[in-house]
Amino acid sequence: MLSRSAAQYSAVNDPVHHTVVRRSELFIQNIGRNVSDLDLLTQSLARNVKRWRTERGFTLETLAARAGVSRGMLIQIEQARTNPSIGTVVKIGDALGISVTTLLDYDQGPKVRIVPADQAVRLWHTEAGSYNRLLAGTEAPGPLEMWDWRLMPGDGSASDPHPGGTVELLHVTAGELTLTVDGVPHRVPAGASASFEANVPHTYANTGDEPVEMTMTVSVPPVR
Repeated sequence: MLSRSAAQYSAVNDPVHHTVVRRSELFIQNIGRNVSDLDLLTQSLARNVKRWRTERGFTLETLAARAGVSRGMLIQIEQARTNPSIGTVVKIGDALGISVTTLLDYDQGPKVRIVPADQAVRLWHTEAGSYNRLLAGTEAPGPLEMWDWRLMPGDGSASDPHPGGTVELLHVTAGELTLTVDGVPHRVPAGASASFEANVPHTYANTGDEPVEMTMTVSVPPVR
C-alpha cells in the first residue's frame, strides 16, 4: 500500500471501495453514507485500530514504530480520546496493511458482499478461449480450506459461528444459493460470488428446483 501525505482533502481509491476523506468528514460512496458525527468516527477508529493491531500481532510499540507515530497517540486513539489527523490515520492504515475505508468503517455487523458475474475480473486469456478470473478476494492470514459443494433442491446446511476473524468466500457454478448470514438471506445466482465474515450463524440452502453447485474457501486466523 502506498503512503499518502496528509492534506486538507485526500482521495483514496481501491478495487472494493471508493472513499473521499475530508478533515472533519468521511463519505463512503459505495454504501452511500455521510459520516459527520466525530464521536461515531472516533469510536469506530478506536475499535478498528485495536482489532487490526491484535489480528496482526502487533504491540503498541511495534505499531508505533511501523507507523511513525507515538505510542501515546496510539493509546489515545484506541481509547477514543482523540481525533487524529487524516495523515495519522493514513500512516496507521499503511502500517497495518489495510485501507482507510476499512480502518474507518463503523458498521459492526457481518460483512456480506455479493459480486455479480459481470464484475468478475478476467486477468488472462488466449485467442483459443482460455481464461482465468478473479472471482472474489479478501485479506485473511492463517489456514485456508477449499470445499466443493452440491446442494439438492430443498436441502440446506447450517453452521454455528466460527472463531472471530474467519472469512468465507464462495462461487456458485449452478443453480441459485440462498446464503443466510446472521438471519439475513442473500440470493447468490450461478456465476456470482460472495464473501462474508463467518463469526455469526450462517446457512447455505437450496430453495430452488435445480441442484446448487459451488466452490467455497474458508480462511481461519492463526491461533496465538
